[in-house]
Amino acid sequence: MLQFYYNTGPNPMKVALFLEEAGLAYEPVPLDMRKGDQHRPAYLAINPNAKAPAIVDDGVSVFDSNAILLYLAEKTGTFLPPDTPKARADLLSWLMFVATGVGPYSGQSVHFRLYTPEPVPYAVNRYAFEARRHYAIIDRKLTDSRWVLGEDYTIVDMAVWGWARLIPRVLGDDGWNGLPNLKRLVDEIPGRPAAERAVALAASHAFKTEMDEEAKRHMFPSNYQGER
Repeated sequence: MLQFYYNTGPNPMKVALFLEEAGLAYEPVPLDMRKGDQHRPAYLAINPNAKAPAIVDDGVSVFDSNAILLYLAEKTGTFLPPDTPKARADLLSWLMFVATGVGPYSGQSVHFRLYTPEPVPYAVNRYAFEARRHYAIIDRKLTDSRWVLGEDYTIVDMAVWGWARLIPRVLGDDGWNGLPNLKRLVDEIPGRPAAERAVALAASHAFKTEMDEEAKRHMFPSNYQGER
């Protein structure tokens, strides 16, 4: 059976949504990063990047949430656009747009707004600006279509949902201002039964929530470089 290493973060939630949408049987394996589960040798053998999520599918390890989405979609033949060169190009372009832009800028925006040891106004402004710019591009894409790639619900929408559902955390309380089409997409997905199950999975394990000294050492090791 497929093993799914997850926590409550936006990247694991994308994969949880796909697994539930596709009706795949899987074994959920909680990865409590504030306790350092990601640094254990057994997990590093699966995901050398020490992040969540990862899957092991009949002995095949896949890490990075967007790679997992593409791997599972192609394996099952589900939640992909029509099989044409243009549709394939659009799929890869927008999926990589989320992977290389939306996710990294959103994650850094959260870090510098909420977790940096010392305020860095330039970094806060830089990452919030870029995160909003990326979300605005998706919002414009959604002006004339229900989903990102058109009328078909695909893994791109799942990838977008994983991060966009956290826009107030990424951009602040007014984060949704000027993003009505993206808000529509994010509001529509939770009504799907699969999304309800994915959210329930995230709530089913008591992950550590305290950002204490132990958690900071596991989550932000760069702050402790040079210590013995």
